[in-house]
Amino acid sequence: MRKMKYDYYACMELSWNDQLKFHPFWVLLLSSFGFLSISKCFLSFLKWVFITFLRPPKNLNNYGSWALITGPTDGIGKAFALQLAQKGLNLILVGRNPNKLKTVSDAVRTEFKTTQIKKVVVDFAGDVSDGIQRIQKEIEGLEVGILINNAGATYPNATFFHEVDEDVWKGLIKINVESMLKITKVVLPGMLQRKKGAIVNIGSAASVVIPSHPLYAIYAATKGFVDQFSRSIYVEYKKSGIDVQCQVPLYVATKMVSFKRSSFFVPSPDAYARAAIRWIGYEPLCTPYWRHSLQWCLVSLLPETAISEWRLQHGIRMRGDLKASK
Repeated sequence: MRKMKYDYYACMELSWNDQLKFHPFWVLLLSSFGFLSISKCFLSFLKWVFITFLRPPKNLNNYGSWALITGPTDGIGKAFALQLAQKGLNLILVGRNPNKLKTVSDAVRTEFKTTQIKKVVVDFAGDVSDGIQRIQKEIEGLEVGILINNAGATYPNATFFHEVDEDVWKGLIKINVESMLKITKVVLPGMLQRKKGAIVNIGSAASVVIPSHPLYAIYAATKGFVDQFSRSIYVEYKKSGIDVQCQVPLYVATKMVSFKRSSFFVPSPDAYARAAIRWIGYEPLCTPYWRHSLQWCLVSLLPETAISEWRLQHGIRMRGDLKASK
């Protein structure tokens, strides 16, 4: 017994280097990896806090004195118009409904009397080329520093791919893809000439956050195009002084979604636009509303098969609710 006690205390008196010899190598290795993983998570959290709450927004007036917004008559687009006018920018509002364009224009002028506004009536589901010519004529000679490609459309209701009418999917491609490309191509030369500008394309969580979007397949695919196009031209034009960004909102309380009222995770258009303005000019892909980014983080922890099955069942329930209401 005395011998055992002696050996124990002798071991305790060994130097740290000597004691390491008693520990298996894999324990030290796993401990190191654990420390690095925790450190990485902690640093990522600090970075998120800084970017989301502490990083100062860019002075948008440095890009130019005019901002062009598509789809500005409702929801996110209208909120963008008010936020940009508050920042002192003049507006070019591009939409299909002349009465709604006038309503938004009057609302902006009432609140911000010095804001200059130009209205261009364009139906992106119709003759896009003719509308683009009118936009090009309207912006001639103007310093368009910011472009917000916000106009978008989705299915009338949840639909399996083989049931989607040809006119519906062609309209989605014209509105979500073709119009964005053509407007960007019209505005971009002026930005290149001035060596400054910001392009914001509104994407969707349907193409980035969740692994699939069953019963809205074509809509999700068009938004996937927006994402990849934005990130690619971000690289092409970054050195030319042009900041390109794809913003990825999750649910926002607009007419396009089933959530008509704002909640903790579903912001109002105004709340989303206030957050979105702060991100312009930074990362090429972002989710500006901080509660949306929390949702994205939570979704990333779940199995993709489970999320896809949930989305499928949600779409089927929406179809059932729609049929029951008819």
